Amino acid sequence: MDLVTFSPRFPRPGETVVGSRFLTYAGGKGANQAVAAARMGARSTMVGRVGGDIFGPQLLDGLAAAGVDISGVGVNADESSGIAVIGVDETAQNRITQVLGANATCGPDQAAAVKFGLPGAAALLLQLEVSIDLSLEVAREARAQGVSVILDPGPVRPVPAELLSLCDVITPNETEAQALVDFPVTGPESAAKAAEVLLQQGVGTAVIKLGSQGAYFASQNSGGMVLPFQVDAVDSVAAGDAFNSALAVSLAEGKSLEEAVIVACAAGGLSVTRTGAQDSIPERDLVEELVRSQRP
Repeated sequence: MDLVTFSPRFPRPGETVVGSRFLTYAGGKGANQAVAAARMGARSTMVGRVGGDIFGPQLLDGLAAAGVDISGVGVNADESSGIAVIGVDETAQNRITQVLGANATCGPDQAAAVKFGLPGAAALLLQLEVSIDLSLEVAREARAQGVSVILDPGPVRPVPAELLSLCDVITPNETEAQALVDFPVTGPESAAKAAEVLLQQGVGTAVIKLGSQGAYFASQNSGGMVLPFQVDAVDSVAAGDAFNSALAVSLAEGKSLEEAVIVACAAGGLSVTRTGAQDSIPERDLVEELVRSQRP
């Protein structure tokens, strides 16, 4: 669950600023991406855990209402549901503190649920909201079954070399990319260098999300920059999640890497025009309309 404050700017250490709004949204990277995949027309299954608090049923109801299969979501009554405390400033940038809660207790049952769902799947979307060991286990199985592994390396934490080598696609933002390559990633030039490092580490394709600058993509066979769509941004929460799922669905449908990144940028761009996490994620027809209008 996302607990979101809006204020003109972020407070400095020791400072209190007066905000304008407080909202709660159904959220979480994995859940957002499951909803986004469903809205792009894919069959989407969520695997994870919620807690025994008031948020758990709300999160499950929201996923089910969006058309996501929640049979792989368990309940840990002894833990809280995962939450994110999010600050949004007047430029629509955000800062997030995440408490993993029940997600941190995902284990054998969730691994089994992922493995059960892999046959016939086009892609496995992973985030770092569960243990690295669990991510490694299911990524190995996905690779063995020929299912594409797409990693969103957030929240920021160390990523072992084996997990990188199992990634068909990795999709860090600037901050996450810097954590992976150990130098600042601020624009196309540094993103290209970061992508080169990630490819050398065994990643199949690197797509680096650059926010209002667009996205840089690179594989062994191609690379380039996709410029952003022109939109009026109000809230960037879940934009990266909308991007990831649109990218995954587009690649699964056979689009080229560049075409898929264009669609992903459109989905992310539409997301920032609305407040909320899952509430901000666009339907496929709106994404396609934006692509047609600005990339004729």
